[in-house]
Amino acid sequence: MTQLGLPDDIQACLFDLDGVVTKTAVVHAAAWKETFDAFLRAQGGEGQRPFDTVADYDEYVDGRPRADGVRAFLDSRGIRLPEGTPGDPPDALTVHGLGNRKNELLLAKIRTGGVEAYEGTLRYLSAVRAEGLRTAIVSSSANCRDVLRSVGAEHYFDVRIDGVVAAERDLPGKPHPDTFLAAAHDLGVEPSRAAVFEDALAGMDAGRAGGFGYVVGVDRVGQSDALYAHGASVVVKDLAELGGER
Repeated sequence: MTQLGLPDDIQACLFDLDGVVTKTAVVHAAAWKETFDAFLRAQGGEGQRPFDTVADYDEYVDGRPRADGVRAFLDSRGIRLPEGTPGDPPDALTVHGLGNRKNELLLAKIRTGGVEAYEGTLRYLSAVRAEGLRTAIVSSSANCRDVLRSVGAEHYFDVRIDGVVAAERDLPGKPHPDTFLAAAHDLGVEPSRAAVFEDALAGMDAGRAGGFGYVVGVDRVGQSDALYAHGASVVVKDLAELGGER
């Protein structure tokens, strides 16, 4: 293992955004809860179980493209909506409309509360870059670039595969490995020589399915066992635990 806590043959590091680089996972969870709970109430779903910001977030929406998260959660409650289109207004009773409502709430929360980066991750990124490893940010978020810029972290990454790029290239989101595979390809590195850094169970599944050389689970919410069960090679609470402090 290197001083970065990675196997010796790893040449590139692929990082998720929310919950790994930035402290935005809790903001996403809050926006999803507000969206889904209001929808369930409006549909006369007083008897429906409200959205749980830990269990439901981890199982159905964390790490997934927005529309996939809407479908997965509604399926768990036995609800189907028309697909609609990506341009649907946020009050439309469609999969995309509900997803756009969540994004509207998310952006409002970010504007109000701002965004913070995990200092341990930024220090680790600096060490990774100093060792000459290539880096990519891999996120389902269409707001990825703006969030990175807001915390001054865009320069840490050679490649960005986010919700915008995935839509342009027609890449399925996590738990499929395609976005991570695209990042490795763009970096010119074989998946077996790349490490994935994720906090989402869907991200663990993607790392395992893509045949990546090392999958680091970042446990911010006490789900270490689940991260291992979904394919983590190692689980840490902060990337500073891996080493690389300079």
